[in-house]
Amino acid sequence: MTDLRSDLRPDRRYRFGVFEADAATGELRRQGLRVKLNAQPFQILLMLLDRPGQLITRDEISRVLWPEGTFVDYEHGVNSAVNRIREALGDTAGSPRFVETLARRGYRFLAPVERIAEHIPERIPDPIFDRIDSGDAPQPAPIESPAPASTDRAAPPSHPDPQPRNRILASPEDLPRTSFPVVQTLFVLFQFMYLGFYVGALANLAEIDGLLSLLSGASLIFHGLIVCAAILIPARAFVLCAALFHAPGFRGKFLKLWPFLLVFDELWSLSPFLLLHHIDFGLALACTTLLVYSPFAQRSLVLMGAGNASGELR
Repeated sequence: MTDLRSDLRPDRRYRFGVFEADAATGELRRQGLRVKLNAQPFQILLMLLDRPGQLITRDEISRVLWPEGTFVDYEHGVNSAVNRIREALGDTAGSPRFVETLARRGYRFLAPVERIAEHIPERIPDPIFDRIDSGDAPQPAPIESPAPASTDRAAPPSHPDPQPRNRILASPEDLPRTSFPVVQTLFVLFQFMYLGFYVGALANLAEIDGLLSLLSGASLIFHGLIVCAAILIPARAFVLCAALFHAPGFRGKFLKLWPFLLVFDELWSLSPFLLLHHIDFGLALACTTLLVYSPFAQRSLVLMGAGNASGELR
C-alpha cells in the first residue's frame, strides 16, 4: 500500500520579524492578526521571501503577474504593488527594513526569512492499517473518535483587519491608480502655483501694505508675510526640483516635510484676499476654500507616485 505521507506536501510559509506569510491561504499576519494585502502585492512578497537577499528584477515580477500578451502599464503596476507591500509592513523606501529598491533593476528582501514546514508527526503503528498492508481483512470493531488535535496557531480574529478606520489622512490603499504622467504633472503645477504666490506677493509689497494698513497689527502681518515668502521660496523650489529629477527617497522626504508645509499652506490659503483691489470678496473666499484642500491633495499625489522615477519605486 502507498504511504499516505508521500502525498502530503508542506505549505509554503515564511516568518520574518513579527510577520508571517502563508502562501496556501494568501494571508499576511502580524503577531497573529491579519494584515490586509491584495493578491498581486502578496504574490510579489512571496517571490521576495522565496529568495531573500537576492535581486528580483522588475521583468521577473511582470512575467509572473501578467502573462505575455496582457496590455497593462507594467511600470506603474509593479510600483503600486510594492508600495502596498511597504505600507502593509510599515516599511519605507528611504530607510528600508524589508524591501530595498535597487535602482533601475528591481527589489531585494533584506530581513532574515525563516521557512516554516508543516509538522508531520511520526507514524504510529495502527493495527487496522498494518493488517490492510499485510493483506488480512480487518475485523469490525468500534473505533473511538479521536480527540480534536490541538493547534499552535490562534483562530483568526473576528475582526481580521487591524488597520484603523477612523483615520483622516489617506493611505496608498485608499487612493485610485493613476498614470505617472498625470500625478507628476498635477504635483508640479501645485509647486509652480505656490511659487507664483510667493513671488507675486514680494513683487507687490506696496499694494499689499496699503491693503493691510486697515488691520490692527498691520506692520507685524506685513513683515511676517515677507519672512514667510522668503523662507518658502527655497523650500518650494527644493520640492519642485526633487520631484522633477526623481530624487532618491523623495516620497519619504516629502512626507517628513509635509507637516511644515501644511501649516504655511493653510496660512497662504488666505492669499486671495491680498487681491481684493482686483477681485471681489466672494471670489476671494471661493479661492481660499479650494486652497485649504491643496496641501492634502499634494500629499495624495505623492502617495500615488508623483516624484518617483518611472523605472523604480522610491
